[in-house]
Amino acid sequence: MSPRRKRTVDLVIPVFNEAGVLIPMHARLRAVVDALPYQFTFIYVDDGSSDNTEADLKAIAKSDPRVRVLALSRNFGHQAALTAGLDASEGDVVISLDADGQHPPEMIPQMLELIAQGYDIVQTQRLDNVQQGRFKRLTSAWFYRILNVISGTRILPGAADFRAMSRRAVNALKSMPEYHRFLRGMVSWMGFKTAILPYHEQQRTAGVSKYSPGKMIRLAMDAIFSFSLAPLYIGLSLGGLFFLLALFEAAYVLYFWITGQTSHLAPGWSSLMFMLLIIGGFLMVVLGFIGVYVGYIFQEVKRRPIYIVKSDSAEEKE
Repeated sequence: MSPRRKRTVDLVIPVFNEAGVLIPMHARLRAVVDALPYQFTFIYVDDGSSDNTEADLKAIAKSDPRVRVLALSRNFGHQAALTAGLDASEGDVVISLDADGQHPPEMIPQMLELIAQGYDIVQTQRLDNVQQGRFKRLTSAWFYRILNVISGTRILPGAADFRAMSRRAVNALKSMPEYHRFLRGMVSWMGFKTAILPYHEQQRTAGVSKYSPGKMIRLAMDAIFSFSLAPLYIGLSLGGLFFLLALFEAAYVLYFWITGQTSHLAPGWSSLMFMLLIIGGFLMVVLGFIGVYVGYIFQEVKRRPIYIVKSDSAEEKE
């Protein structure tokens, strides 16, 4: 790299129904990055918004030539939109952050400084936020605790998709084309030299969170079933336990037959039904786990794209 050429930095910003938020957020970003000795590109990824987000993005792109807008054909989800932005990036450093203002852009200089010190990944860690409900904080803490126990990949509790990555880290991430994506786990799995940068989540500029409980559950399922075979091992272990219980029951009954005490064997309809219900329920759970894994495999082997780009402002300018 020529010493005269400024290092390039791409800011990847997925958006979904953020009308009224984007223009003040872009101004806030500019106030931070314009003073830095880097060449910046803003890559906004519109994840199938249905409000006036498209108009706001066009206004931003018109006012700032460094802005590139990718519009996806429909709502593919936050992880897919992030992937689209990462695939489109070409900068020496790539920083991903949300557009709602909860990821403070004022941390960008510190992130770039750590990258310049030789780190390939600067991962932010969200500290406990009293603004979040107690239920959400508890479920998040337990999710990361369980995931770190059952998977072979250490994932930082409170890790956010607010991170900086070197070009080689981005290229490594792009080489992982799996359909069900949990980027926090994928980034940790790569094993590059990482700096941890704690931060306090800020208030949203406007609007409400787009991560509904259903979307959070789907993300948790992607994380668990993509990074661990523990559900299958749990099923195998429980199956072994029930097998041992069955052997114990057979030995117990055989003892009465050998000693001629069959009269003591009372009809056990209730206990039999109880065992049948337990074993039947257990088998249904295990078959459900297997079905989920088979479904994931089915979606992977179809090789459908993770996202579809409807329009790219960079192509329209050419």
